[in-house]
Amino acid sequence: MTTQSDGNRTRRWFSSIQNALQALVHTNLFISIATVSVVVTTVLLADLPFDPLPAFIVFAATMFVYSINRITDMAEDERNVPRRAAFTRRYGRFWLAMGVALYVGAIVIAVAAGLPGAVYLLLPIAVAALYSLGVKRLFLVKNCFVGIAWGVIPLGVGYYYGRLWTVEILFLAGYVTVMITIAAVIFDVKDIEGDRAEGISTVPNTLGSHRTRILSAIATVVVAVIVAGLVGWNVLATEFLVVLAMNGYVLGYIPFATPDRGPLFYGFVVDGEHVALALLVVALEWLRW
Repeated sequence: MTTQSDGNRTRRWFSSIQNALQALVHTNLFISIATVSVVVTTVLLADLPFDPLPAFIVFAATMFVYSINRITDMAEDERNVPRRAAFTRRYGRFWLAMGVALYVGAIVIAVAAGLPGAVYLLLPIAVAALYSLGVKRLFLVKNCFVGIAWGVIPLGVGYYYGRLWTVEILFLAGYVTVMITIAAVIFDVKDIEGDRAEGISTVPNTLGSHRTRILSAIATVVVAVIVAGLVGWNVLATEFLVVLAMNGYVLGYIPFATPDRGPLFYGFVVDGEHVALALLVVALEWLRW
């Protein structure tokens, strides 16, 4: 028989987990892990040897870009995610400093190592500036912009390994771009009020959250059909069917994407799609051994 003490202990346990996950989300550590997950998935599916440098560069660049974004988006966050805004007011400058330090460190390491294309590490600065200064106000453009920014990750991996123009790398770049664009549209569901107040036109505050969910689900299914077709036509190896697990993951969270969902739903569940895929790809790779 469960006692009141057991119930209190369980609530404290869940509360501790929730606080830990919120910290991961608010500090941008989780979203940085998510981008590193794209690197891991790309390396394994493209059958490349693992090198920690590309993963570190991507982690550092993500911390840098998203830490800037947290500060520039403060006005919208005050309405949409007040807890995150409060966290940013209190700790934002510290985490921005961490992001800058990691980003500068990544550039220094890349230059010292004589990494070809090290100049491209300046791209995150352009991405942060464009998004914060105007792109985010353009209907659907900001979602595509975020998708393309993530889609560059597989391309960067391919460039690093000298395998840029392979079918596997190009497919993963396109797949990540489209799937992150869909996720970015879903992400805007939580920001309907704040975006309207700031005069930012998004898919959810234009079409409504219900239609947004329907269109996003249709787009996710279309992507899945294309992936299956590419494998069926022998353009891609059978191993690439594993990405369909992420399509299933996305279809699983779309019905629950409503404006009243908290930051953990969007910042952990939605942003966790690539982490989940990478874990599955790693597990399958381990089983192959």
